[in-house]
Amino acid sequence: MYTIDDKNYPCCTSVTMRFIGGKWKAVILYHLIDGAKRYNELRKIIPTITERTLSLQLKQLEEDNVIDRKVFTEKPPLMVEYTLTDFGKTLLPVLEEITKWGKTAPERSKKIIRN
Repeated sequence: MYTIDDKNYPCCTSVTMRFIGGKWKAVILYHLIDGAKRYNELRKIIPTITERTLSLQLKQLEEDNVIDRKVFTEKPPLMVEYTLTDFGKTLLPVLEEITKWGKTAPERSKKIIRN
């Protein structure tokens, strides 16, 4: 049994899913692998996510110390960038395996791939 923030998790897999689970967290992290992104950049590369959901997911990832939010106030307009923290970077092997599995899963499960 694992406990984080007074919540119990039955196994280490459920702990991992606490940090990257759901429809969008792993997708957001995947897009931060190659470097910092601004909020609007993330909106453009993930067009099916709502603004509210993106904001909430970014906030949760930041609270969990998986991503860092840096605000630049030197020049208007205000700019905010998101990057992986060192802790977030420890998820890179996991994200790479999820990506690799996702590339072959539709074919192996005999699902039609439409692009």
